[in-house]
Amino acid sequence: MSHYSKQVGGNHYAKMKIQPMEYILANDIGFAEGTAISYLSRWKDKNGIEDLRKARHTIDLLIESLLLPEKING
Repeated sequence: MSHYSKQVGGNHYAKMKIQPMEYILANDIGFAEGTAISYLSRWKDKNGIEDLRKARHTIDLLIESLLLPEKING
C-alpha cells in the first residue's frame, strides 16, 4: 500500500488525483515552492483564504531571500 493512499489529519490531499507531495518530489521542487504549492492545492478544502495568505507569505519570503544578496551587495 502506498503512503499516498493514506493521510494523517484529514483528506484534503488524499482525495486529489495527484497529491502535492508526489508532484513536488517528482519535479525536484524546493521547500518554499513546495510549501506554496501545498497551500494553493488545499485552500478550498481546508483553511480557505488563510491558506491563500500563507501561500502568498511563503512566496514573499522566497522572493525576499532571492533579493537579499542584492541588498547586501547593492
